[in-house]
Amino acid sequence: MGLIEASVSTSSSHPFVAVEFDTLQNYFDPIDVGEHVGVNVKDMISSKYSSWSCNISTLKVYNATVSYSSRMKNLSVIYTGYNKEDVPFQQSLSYEINLTEYLPERVTFGFSAANGLFTSRHILRSWSFHSGDRQFSAKTDSPKKTSTNSKTRSVIGISVGVCVFVGALAFISFGIWKWKKSTEEEGEDDDELSIDPLMDNDFERSSGAKRFSYDELVAATNNFSEEEKLGQGGFGCVYRGFLKNMNSYVAIKKISTKSKQGIQEYASEVKIITQLRHRNLVQLIGWCHRKKDLLLIYEFMSNGSLNFHLFGGKSLLTWAARYNIARGLASALLYLHEEWEQCVLHRDIKSSNVMLDSNFNAKLGDFGLARLVDHEKGSQTTMVAGTLGYLAPECFKTSRARRESDVYSFGVVILEIACGRKPFEPEVGENDHESGLVEWVWKLYGMEKVLEAADPRLCGEFNGQQMERLMIVGLWCAHPDYNLRTSIKQAIHVLEFEAPLPALPLEMPLPTYLPPPFLRFLYGSTSASEDAQTKSPTVASPHTSSSQSTSSFRH
Repeated sequence: MGLIEASVSTSSSHPFVAVEFDTLQNYFDPIDVGEHVGVNVKDMISSKYSSWSCNISTLKVYNATVSYSSRMKNLSVIYTGYNKEDVPFQQSLSYEINLTEYLPERVTFGFSAANGLFTSRHILRSWSFHSGDRQFSAKTDSPKKTSTNSKTRSVIGISVGVCVFVGALAFISFGIWKWKKSTEEEGEDDDELSIDPLMDNDFERSSGAKRFSYDELVAATNNFSEEEKLGQGGFGCVYRGFLKNMNSYVAIKKISTKSKQGIQEYASEVKIITQLRHRNLVQLIGWCHRKKDLLLIYEFMSNGSLNFHLFGGKSLLTWAARYNIARGLASALLYLHEEWEQCVLHRDIKSSNVMLDSNFNAKLGDFGLARLVDHEKGSQTTMVAGTLGYLAPECFKTSRARRESDVYSFGVVILEIACGRKPFEPEVGENDHESGLVEWVWKLYGMEKVLEAADPRLCGEFNGQQMERLMIVGLWCAHPDYNLRTSIKQAIHVLEFEAPLPALPLEMPLPTYLPPPFLRFLYGSTSASEDAQTKSPTVASPHTSSSQSTSSFRH
C-alpha cells in the first residue's frame, strides 16, 4: 500500500487504519480469496476482508463508499463489483472497531498505492467527504470565538479526520484501472522471483528449513535432468538431488508458477510444514525461489510413494508393512488434528502423498492445500480442493474443509491398503459395472464377506483380525454422513485393538450431501432416491463379519 517499509508488516511507530482495494496477491494476503477489500489496522494483514469481484485488465468504473459510526463503533464499506456478464452489483464489508483506540487525536488522511515490482496505473475520477456532525461548519467566526472554535474543530477533527482517513487512505477510488505486467531486469538481482521480502523473513524465522541457492539445486539435480525426475503432478515435477554440503540425497519439488495457485501452494506449504515436527510427516529441509521457479527441498524417501507400491506392479508390500503404514498415517493425522497447537487440515490425503522411508514407515507429505484452523472451530469455508475419489461427498455442497473430510480421505487410503484397489475401478465379474471402492467393500461387509475384498496378491497371507479391522475402520472413516464418521483418535483405538469394532449399517447409507450426478457412482448413490434418508450406525459390542476372524481383543 506504500504506507510502511516492505521489510516489516506492522507499524507501531506510525499507526494507521486503512481500507484497501487489493488486486495483487501477496504472501500475507488470504490464500483463498484473491482480489479483495480489507480493513487494515496498523498491519499489512487485513483484520477483516471480503472478496472483490473485479476485472483489473479492463477499463471499468468502481464506486466505493466508506462510512464510520463513532456511536456504533462500526466501519462499513460499500463497493462495486462486476459479475461474469460484466453487470455491476453492490458488495459490502462491515467491521466493528473503536478507532480512537488505534489512532491519535490528530490524523492525516489521503490516498496511497504501491506497485511493488509491477507497473500499474491508477485513475481517481472523483472523491468527496462529509461528516454527520452538524457542529462542523465552514462559516466565518468573530475573532473573539477563535479560541473556542479552534478547540471545537480539534475535537471534531478526531471523528472527522479519522473517518476520512479510514475512508481514503489505501486505494479507495471511484474509478480504478490497473494494468500490470511483470518486469524483467538484467543483472544478478534478476534471478529473484517477484515475491515479497516478508515471505523470506517469515520462512527464515521458521525452525529447521533454510534457503538454498538456485545454483546449488541445479548442480544437485544435474540441471534438473530427466534421469533424476521422480515424478510429476498437477503443480510441478519432483527430482532427486544430491547436496554435497549435506552429503545426502534430497527430493526437490519444482512448482509451476503459471497461475496464482502455484505461488499460493508454495507459500502455504512452507508456512505450515516448517512448523510441524512428527516422525510420520515428511520433513521440509529448505526452499528456493528464482524468476519463475519455486522450489521446495524435502528429505529423500528412498521407497517412493505408497501408491507406487500398491499399483506400480513392481513390488509387493507385505501385510505387516501395510498395517504399519496405516497406523503411521493415522498417527500423523492425529498429530495434525489434535496434538499440534492449531488444527491442521491437510485436504489432500491420498496414497500418492504417503511416502515410505527406507524401513517402509509412512510419512505424509504435500501440504500445498493445507489450512490452519482453531481447534474449537475445526473447519474452514474454502474452495473445493483435493483429489476425486478421496474427496468427502459433503465438500461438493458445503465448500467447507473440516476434520471429518480428512478422516474420509484417510478411510479411502486404508481401504486401498487392504484391498490393493484404487478408489474407482471396474468391478470384476459384474459386466465391468462402475463402482467406487467404498461402495464395493460396504456391499461385501453387508453380506458378511468383507475379507473377500482383501488384496488377492497377498494370497491370503495376512492377519484376519487386522484385515477386518482395517476394512471396517476404513468404512467407518468413509461414512457418507460426516456426522457419523469416527474421529481419528477413535479409529486408532480400534486399529490398536483397544476398542471394539463399530456396528455399521449393512447397506451403505446415502451421503447427507449428494455430489454432482456424474460423480455419484463413487459414493453409492447411483440407484437410490436422492431424498432417501441416511441410516444411522451405532457403535456396539465387537462385531464379527467373517468366520476367519475372532472376537478376542488386545487391551
